[in-house]
Amino acid sequence: MIRLEREDYRKAEEALLGLSINTIFAQSVLRLCADGEVYADRDTAPEAFYVLHPYGMALLFGKRGSTLFEERLANRFTNGDGSRSRPEWLQADPAGDWDGFIETVIQTHQTKLEEAGLPTDGDRAVLRNTRVNFRFNPIAYAETKEKHLQRDHRVVQTTAELFHRQSGAVVPRFFFRNAEHFLGEGVGFTALHGDEPAATAFSAYRNEQQLEIGIESTESCRGKGYAFAVCSALIDYCLENSLEPVWSCRLENAASHRLAQKLGFEPTVTLPYYRLPV
Repeated sequence: MIRLEREDYRKAEEALLGLSINTIFAQSVLRLCADGEVYADRDTAPEAFYVLHPYGMALLFGKRGSTLFEERLANRFTNGDGSRSRPEWLQADPAGDWDGFIETVIQTHQTKLEEAGLPTDGDRAVLRNTRVNFRFNPIAYAETKEKHLQRDHRVVQTTAELFHRQSGAVVPRFFFRNAEHFLGEGVGFTALHGDEPAATAFSAYRNEQQLEIGIESTESCRGKGYAFAVCSALIDYCLENSLEPVWSCRLENAASHRLAQKLGFEPTVTLPYYRLPV
């Protein structure tokens, strides 16, 4: 399992372009729009890759075949050497025959936990979730926007000051190096409750054709239409700039799943999504 230098990230791009799932977060790493890590099965003519975004999302893709690469992947998945200090969220190309390998790793790890008297659903376990990819339906969005948008909410474009004031798990500072990077490479909209940020929607990842939406609401302001308002502003920005809005989330995140469909997104693909332990 070889960590590629930044100048060698291009070796992974061709394989990535052939995937049928949402890969914008991995694209942002390979194109140096976001810091991250890229690993390959070999230095010369690599065929399998593991791309890690700084937010903690990882994508495994390419051809199986390297025993050493898979041994080192298994160690990474279970944090066998204790080198990882935070969880990673793993998804694999469903066309790449990786899921069987991952399930074998999980079963072996679960057996070890059981033998050690440790819970198989705790912090040290590999936990299965489901990730959902959506497709944007502009006709459905136009209809639902007219029905649900509360136009009395104050929505502004996210500034450097608001960049620093956002709180929560899915906010711009976890996806951009700093406010300057965000203002230069990203875009976002913030709804205000009084003078305080109530919700933000922003470009978690983007390329020339697509923009993936990140969304966060403060707990006290949830269920009041703020998330819908900021997402609508960002979707309108996408439509005005010939960008396809993109949405992906965990199926287990019921609020995000409902909001996506309320905004005109339609589920298209589901795939395993693994929480890797610390």
